[in-house]
Amino acid sequence: MTERLQTTSFIRTKLQTIASEIIRDEVVDKWFLMDNIYPVLALVIAYLVFVLKVGPKFMENRKPLNIKGIILAYNFFQMMNNGWIVYLLFTTPGAISHLAQNKCAPMEKSNPLFYAMCAGSWYFFMSKVYDLLDTVFFVLRKKQSHVTFLHVYHHANMVLSCWAYLKYIKGEQGVLIGVLNSFVHVVMYTYYFLSALGPQVQKYLWWKKYITKLQLLQFGIVCMYALFFVVRNCVQSQVLIYYAMFQAITFSILFADFYRKAYLKKKQ
Repeated sequence: MTERLQTTSFIRTKLQTIASEIIRDEVVDKWFLMDNIYPVLALVIAYLVFVLKVGPKFMENRKPLNIKGIILAYNFFQMMNNGWIVYLLFTTPGAISHLAQNKCAPMEKSNPLFYAMCAGSWYFFMSKVYDLLDTVFFVLRKKQSHVTFLHVYHHANMVLSCWAYLKYIKGEQGVLIGVLNSFVHVVMYTYYFLSALGPQVQKYLWWKKYITKLQLLQFGIVCMYALFFVVRNCVQSQVLIYYAMFQAITFSILFADFYRKAYLKKKQ
């Protein structure tokens, strides 16, 4: 009985902590897709149904679609869009100095940077929505072997996680994680763009495996960054801190397994 009461008390305390960390904002709620979760859920469900069931069935007796031009344009857009997100942080007056000087305290809504940070987070969220097309193109080109658990989980999870972050947390420390991820995506989509140009360019792209290494480094940095807030006992969203750490560890395991199968086993 005592253990049950302690468990109930623990759960209640954690729920109260989560509730106290929720930051709602009428301005952000009016932005595209930010009013409620249902359109985003519908989008993710439609994505999963298409890439796992409907798409492969539709393409089963068809030839792979020749969409090289579309893929080139898409990769170029993704490269530039992610680069722009990184550029935003470094060109927003006061953003870098604020993040450097206020590592351990959340930003007040009265701070002029608050909505600038939220806007940057929205652009990052939308970039994760655009990322879903990666898988759609795999299906249309009949590259279903590329539609792995890691790929689908990563894409669907990022859309939902980024939406929830901007809707309920809005901690500016999450901005640095987004900018780091955007930088990695600049490198990644640059590779994809060059690779899509054809065999005459592909033979010079010896650095593919280093993209996965860069992603693993990214997850390590995120984990250490989250650990910093725990060690310093910072007044930051505990949900954000521990969720970021959990995600970094999960993706590290999945990407390390991918690297082992894709590169280390080939050597053997």
